[in-house]
Amino acid sequence: MVTDTLERPDLRALRLREATHSAHEELDQSLMRRRPFLDRDRYGRFVEMQYRFFSAVEPFYRDATLGRLVPDLGARSRLEATARDLADLGLPVPEPMETPADLRGGIGWLYVAEGSTLGAAFLLKAVQKIGLDASFGARHMAPAPGGRGLHWRTFTEAINTAELSEEEDALAVEGAKAAFAHVRDLADTAFASAG
Repeated sequence: MVTDTLERPDLRALRLREATHSAHEELDQSLMRRRPFLDRDRYGRFVEMQYRFFSAVEPFYRDATLGRLVPDLGARSRLEATARDLADLGLPVPEPMETPADLRGGIGWLYVAEGSTLGAAFLLKAVQKIGLDASFGARHMAPAPGGRGLHWRTFTEAINTAELSEEEDALAVEGAKAAFAHVRDLADTAFASAG
């Protein structure tokens, strides 16, 4: 028996993953081709890109409506940790970016931001080769106190159980797609002159 996935809110995270799979793969491949962990200069470009993304996502972490859906949402923001990483690298903190999206698509943007914590485990190992770690230069990649898996599960459980309309579900998917496209644009800009 086939059930419409819109009738199964527990599948929301799965729908977001499926809707953004190709964009996620393309972004990962694009970033790895740029070798962001080759040296501190290239890594600095990566951290600037991360800061710009996290500053664009920050209003979602502060939104009261989204905060009711994900109770620990405000504590999940990595903007401050990324600013400290830039300081460790001797780089200025860029001007915060405006959020390029309607707050109603925030679940999708948060899905992308929170999902990046899972991949950060691999990235953290890569930055250790250039003398950085979760206490210096790569704070924004540090695991949550309860671990990456639990951190991700509590987020996906929260969005899966959120009562959303069909329109809000569609906006979440569009938000996730827009977030991946935004990160891709930020990467293009950050590494444009890197060679």
